[in-house]
Amino acid sequence: MVGGDARRDNGVMQSLQTVDRVVARSASSRPGPVGIAVAGLVALAVAMGIGRFAFTPIMPMMEADAGLTLRGAGWLAASNYLGYLLGALCAARLSLAQAVRGGLLLIAAVTFAMGVTDDFAAQLVLRLAAGVASAWVLIHVSAWALERLHALAREDANGTVYAGVGVGVAAAGCVVLAVMQVNLGSDHTWQLFGVLALVTTLALWRVFRTDLGAVDPVRPVRPHPRIHWTADKRRLMACYFGLGIGYIIPATYLPDMAHRFITSPLVFGLAWPVFGAASALSTWIAARWFAHVNDRRLWAICNVLMAIGVALPALWPTLGAILMAALLVGGTYMVVTMLALRESRRVAAAEATAFIAVMTAAFAIGQIIGPLLVTAVAHLRDGFTAALLGSAIVVLAAAVSLWRSAAGAVR
Repeated sequence: MVGGDARRDNGVMQSLQTVDRVVARSASSRPGPVGIAVAGLVALAVAMGIGRFAFTPIMPMMEADAGLTLRGAGWLAASNYLGYLLGALCAARLSLAQAVRGGLLLIAAVTFAMGVTDDFAAQLVLRLAAGVASAWVLIHVSAWALERLHALAREDANGTVYAGVGVGVAAAGCVVLAVMQVNLGSDHTWQLFGVLALVTTLALWRVFRTDLGAVDPVRPVRPHPRIHWTADKRRLMACYFGLGIGYIIPATYLPDMAHRFITSPLVFGLAWPVFGAASALSTWIAARWFAHVNDRRLWAICNVLMAIGVALPALWPTLGAILMAALLVGGTYMVVTMLALRESRRVAAAEATAFIAVMTAAFAIGQIIGPLLVTAVAHLRDGFTAALLGSAIVVLAAAVSLWRSAAGAVR
């Protein structure tokens, strides 16, 4: 028996050592396209689905149990988007590991803290910090994934990476739907999201290492290359700024708009999962089925569809119109993000990370303007309607500019 136990123990030790060797080899090996795409998807799901947009489905809960007003919601949203701007401005100064690991950890911490304090000033700071961290993760994951997938001739996998945003949004909406069924308060919901973000961050920890650039070199890049501005780069930045203004009002207020027409959380809460599911599917479809379409023309077409979705609740204020808006806006905004950042990488080349950061900053400024505009006009008759229609016009103007520039842009 003793000999049998010893042999069994030796067998277990040998098995464990084999597992350790396999893990060590996979950790040090160069990531393949599937690994890159999945890692990018999960990182963006946490950064955007929780760090940016978990507030949207929780907003009606905070209105019900914490007395949050529409103006207060606008300030919390704007604070998050201001943080996104600040994060974009300093992201290029961080390494991949600092930005992604640090950003995901910060999102987990401040999200949990939202469920601990009911002080509005503290919540503003927490939402600002979440925005900063979200920008860090989006910029560095985008530059990392786009560059490596391009080098591997697997740009079709870009859609999987950016589907992470929609996956995160849909998952956040489903979590909120579930907790509303068991009457869990908004504070405990924030804490739950914080725990989920932490668990996911730990699962990703080994992927985004400081030495990834050395393990998987693509090209030597200067730490902070200076951007050489052209008219085309300014055009791209202006159109991406227009996206920030155009999509953010429905992206912030869709569940709240649905709540105005129906009180059942199972029904009005569907608006956000629909938004996220449309977003996740759209990037995959665009990357697979529209790979040969000129990026700018596809971006312009998406803008037209988005403008229709933004204007629908203003022109036809019903639950059906709101769900259609969720499909149209959710099904286009991440495709536009993917196309815009892909165009940024193509146009900027070695300046890609810095230019993506600038593009993200312009996008963030547009996002700040949207909620503040709602806050400014919320008390006016038809003020919210005017804000929706105004943002739809901005998106259409960007579509015209993109379509005109498509002929001269080399894809």
